[in-house]
Amino acid sequence: MSHLPEPIHPATVVRLPDGTHAYADQLPTAYAGPQVVHQHIHQAPPDRTVQRIALGSGVGAGAVAAGVYFGPLLVGALTAIAANIAFLAFLALVLGWGVHTVVKSVGDADGTQAAKNIRTAARRRR
Repeated sequence: MSHLPEPIHPATVVRLPDGTHAYADQLPTAYAGPQVVHQHIHQAPPDRTVQRIALGSGVGAGAVAAGVYFGPLLVGALTAIAANIAFLAFLALVLGWGVHTVVKSVGDADGTQAAKNIRTAARRRR
């Protein structure tokens, strides 16, 4: 410790992990104290209850592993299929509305009379 100059004010001399000495009030920031690590968890771990029940009931580990792998895969596939069906239903609704609007605007009195004739003929058959 003789290689350190005498401090102007009384200070504590500490030995660093690499074997060198330094004054406690002049420590590098890496040695200043414990660093706080903030860890953010963005996704919860999967729930293993079903797998534990399956293993307890005698199902093999391969079946449980397949459930762990294919379960979320199946949910994702079904969600994608449902989204496609919803989009196609919306598309059919828009196209139907467009056809209805065009037919209604292009139609004339003859078309209106033909629709009435069909309606009354259908009522008479009942």
